[in-house]
Amino acid sequence: MRADISQGIRDTWAAAIGLVPLGLAFGLLMDQSGFSWWWTPIFSLVIYAGSMEFLAISMVTGGASAFASLVTGFMVNFRHIFYGLTFPWHRIHSRVGRAYSTYALTDETYAIVSSLSADGRPSGSRILTIQIFCQALWVGGGIVGALAGQVIPPSVQGMEFALVALFVVLTMESFRNNQDFSLPLSAVVVGTLAAAFAPRQLLMVALIAYFILLLIRYASPRVDAAIRLRRRDEPTSCREGC
Repeated sequence: MRADISQGIRDTWAAAIGLVPLGLAFGLLMDQSGFSWWWTPIFSLVIYAGSMEFLAISMVTGGASAFASLVTGFMVNFRHIFYGLTFPWHRIHSRVGRAYSTYALTDETYAIVSSLSADGRPSGSRILTIQIFCQALWVGGGIVGALAGQVIPPSVQGMEFALVALFVVLTMESFRNNQDFSLPLSAVVVGTLAAAFAPRQLLMVALIAYFILLLIRYASPRVDAAIRLRRRDEPTSCREGC
C-alpha cells in the first residue's frame, strides 16, 4: 500500500505541478469576481472540472439559467464519457474508491493512468493516489490564489485569460495530432455565427452547433471529404483522428 502511494505521487508530479498555477489563477479570479475566499474550495470540490470552474464564475455572475449551465457543462465535459470507457475502474475494489475515482476523473489523471496502463497494471491504490494528489494540488492552489487576491491590488487584471490560454494550448496540441485546417476554421465560423445571432448564449449555441457538425462529418464520409482541408503530405481520412 505505502509503495503504491509513493509511486502514485511520483507518477503525478510532472503533470500535477502544472495544476498549481492554474489553481492560483482560478483563486485570484474568484476573488476579483467578488466571491469570498472560501467559495474557491467549494467550487473546486463540488464542480472539480478545471475549465468548467472558470466558466462557472461567469455563469454565476452573469445570471445564466440552469438549463444553459447544464447544457454548457455537458458539452464542455462530453469527452469524459469516452474517458470512462477505458479507465481501469475494475482495479479499484472498494465502492467508495470507485465512486471517488468516477468523480475525480480529469484530463490529467486520465492521461497519467493511461500511460501507466500501457506499460503495466497500476493498482487501485496507485490510481486513487494520483487522483487525490491532483485534486489536492488544484484545491490548494485555488485557496492560495484566493487568499493572495485579498492583498493583491484590484488594478492587477487578466486572470480570466488563464482559461483562454488553457484552451489555446489544448487546441494547439490537438491540432498537432490532426492537422485538418477545416476543424479550427469551422470552429471560427460557428463561433462567429453564434456571436451574431445568439450573443447571450454564444458558448452554448456554438458548442452544440460544432458538435452537430462533427457528428455529420463522422456519419457521412462524403461530407467529411468535401470539408476536409489538409496539406498534401498529411493523412486524408478524418477517421484517423478527426
